[in-house]
Amino acid sequence: MGVAGHNDPLLGETTCGSLLQELQLIWDEVGESDDDRDKMLLQLEQECLDVYRRKVDQASSSRARLLQQLANSKSELTRLLSSLGELSISGVIVPDKTTGTIKEQLAATSPFLEQLCRKREKRVKEFADVQLQIQTIRGEIAGTLQVGDHLEMPHVNEDDLSMKRLNEFLFELQALQKEKSDRLHKILDFVSSVHDLCSVLGMDFLATVTEVHPSLNDSVGAHSKSVSDETISRLSKMVTELKEEKVKRLGKIQALASQLTELWNLMDATVEERQLFDHVTCNMSSTLDRVTVPGALALDVIEQAELEVERLDQLKASRMKDIAFKRQTELEDIYAQAHIAIDTSAARDRILSVIDSSMFEPSELLADMENQILKAKEEASSRKDILEKVDRWMLACEEESWLEDYSRIQCN
Repeated sequence: MGVAGHNDPLLGETTCGSLLQELQLIWDEVGESDDDRDKMLLQLEQECLDVYRRKVDQASSSRARLLQQLANSKSELTRLLSSLGELSISGVIVPDKTTGTIKEQLAATSPFLEQLCRKREKRVKEFADVQLQIQTIRGEIAGTLQVGDHLEMPHVNEDDLSMKRLNEFLFELQALQKEKSDRLHKILDFVSSVHDLCSVLGMDFLATVTEVHPSLNDSVGAHSKSVSDETISRLSKMVTELKEEKVKRLGKIQALASQLTELWNLMDATVEERQLFDHVTCNMSSTLDRVTVPGALALDVIEQAELEVERLDQLKASRMKDIAFKRQTELEDIYAQAHIAIDTSAARDRILSVIDSSMFEPSELLADMENQILKAKEEASSRKDILEKVDRWMLACEEESWLEDYSRIQCN
């Protein structure tokens, strides 16, 4: 019978045969005709074929799904290797598995695929971290990112996650970090200069430097300070302006110190009076770089010196007669030592006349007398040799007269 040819090998030959024999016995006992028996056997064979067909279809569908999974795995593996720019994982070359059963090929591919997925996730994080740092430093340099602001994690292009591309980003990051470091050193140098200049000028350092940017406050850490182009430019300009102000104030201080010294000498000021303004006169001949004492060029120091000059000027005007006569006496002493006769009375009368005049200018009178004293000294110097010879001749004459007197006394 046809059924015997479709025996399931799992059930064994004897089982199928025994079932068929049992069926034949039943049919014999029932008295089934040969036609009915053939029909039932054909039906039984058709049912067996239907069962096998369903099983084959199910197996075919399962094979198709596995083949698609294998194709997807291989495609994903190729894409990940291309994206990571690698042909191996941890030194192990990924095999090109094209032999063996489908399940064997899937089993061979899956571990490498899982490893590559983990590596991709790690690489994406590395790219994101580096790109975030690059964008942050760029923003700080451009001044578009304020200190303390945070950027969103950047989108990473997963088509190229190779180490070559990552190293390019790392190289760019290193260059930006160096630029930021160089800018920070420049910023700190400028801030130090502002501090020193403010100290000498008696200005509030913090109030001055934070006008440029709030992050330049001493309480803010060095790595949190603004390093933008605008900050550097404004700091550079501030240093230049403060240096110009220092030059201007030093010029004022030195001019005032010169005036004070001249007035003190004119009025024979005491040492104690002069010591009150040592902090002013000590810079009279100093160069710009050597003026470093805090507050040396403060506005109140300049104002104090200006008030003192004004006070001494007023005092000088009230004491002009005594000062002028003192200079006249000095002039007369020079002429007397040079044995030059002058009309002292007329000279003093002229001084009084000038002082009483409505056109009187103390500085002009003193300058005129200083010129007279200078000329008198020059004339006295030119007569020095002659006067020394006259002195020697007069001394010789005195000795000769003394000897003559002594000889007469001895003779008597």
